[in-house]
Amino acid sequence: MDSLYDILMLLIGVARFFIIAHFIMSWLISFQVLNIRQPIVYQIWSGLQRLLDPIYAPIRRILPDMGGIDLSPLVALLGLEIIRIVLVNNIAAFG
Repeated sequence: MDSLYDILMLLIGVARFFIIAHFIMSWLISFQVLNIRQPIVYQIWSGLQRLLDPIYAPIRRILPDMGGIDLSPLVALLGLEIIRIVLVNNIAAFG
């Protein structure tokens, strides 16, 4: 059962990495450091969008409109951290 715990922790880590990469990339695109018209930037951006949109969409429906500020990545990171804490505190259930 320890391997199940390790796999869940790995998946949480990968999800956190993708969310942080998407967040940083969105800021770089907003400040025109990255140009979305470049093929590699567009491919990475659209891939991250397609990967994370199923996570962000339900959160965006629940959150109120913040006037152009998207807090769904922050809420998703908080949710992942809550899941990680619950898993760490209940590690005895896996062993």
